[in-house]
Amino acid sequence: MNSNDEDSQEPLPIPPKKSRVKLKVCGMKLNTFEVADLNPDYLGFIFWEPSKRYFEGDIPKFSKAINKVGVFVDAPLHQVLEKIDRHELQAVQLHGQETPEFCNQLRLSRLTRPEGVRSAVKIIKVFSIKDDFDFRSLIPYETVCDYYLFDTKGKLPGGNGYTFSWEVLKGYPSQKPYFLSGGIGLDEVAKIKDFLQRPESKYCHAIDVNSKFEKEPGLKKVDELKEFINKI
Repeated sequence: MNSNDEDSQEPLPIPPKKSRVKLKVCGMKLNTFEVADLNPDYLGFIFWEPSKRYFEGDIPKFSKAINKVGVFVDAPLHQVLEKIDRHELQAVQLHGQETPEFCNQLRLSRLTRPEGVRSAVKIIKVFSIKDDFDFRSLIPYETVCDYYLFDTKGKLPGGNGYTFSWEVLKGYPSQKPYFLSGGIGLDEVAKIKDFLQRPESKYCHAIDVNSKFEKEPGLKKVDELKEFINKI
């Protein structure tokens, strides 16, 4: 090959860069402002009364760049809509046995916000995993929710403090973005970095953390969260 041939070659295309994985801090209750100052992408507020992290009152005002997520467990539609309206939620996380029909009802619901903007709230449907998972159960939800969230199956719907085997996600058949949750803390940093280099992380939209960063339910260890963000 002569130099002219080399000069005429087109440059190789640059592969698309994977966007930064986002962070959701769930179970907010007692020190919301301190956590919000770390600028996570999502803050989760649990509206399930049996939870030790059950949120009452009004969500404090913080940066509009942070998405407010309401977490529900088999709540009736009117209750979910009331919380969306009251707190101006950007997303709802459905952590119970909500059916595709329920998700579709919610998807079709539009609320007039105080500022007059009519918009849809993002729907995150949770699926719990232990040792394996039948991904066929996702099929009815493909058109009625915006994200999946994979959490560890335990006694409670979330906040159980231990991880499931992420190897299961090698079989993920969908192109829908998902949240990775379940017992994630500082000890999992290396594991997360390794996971994010693997093909099954392609649609991992966000890492969801909760109980591993708590002094007590709803009170977050801000210094450890900051360290986690810097390392990830």
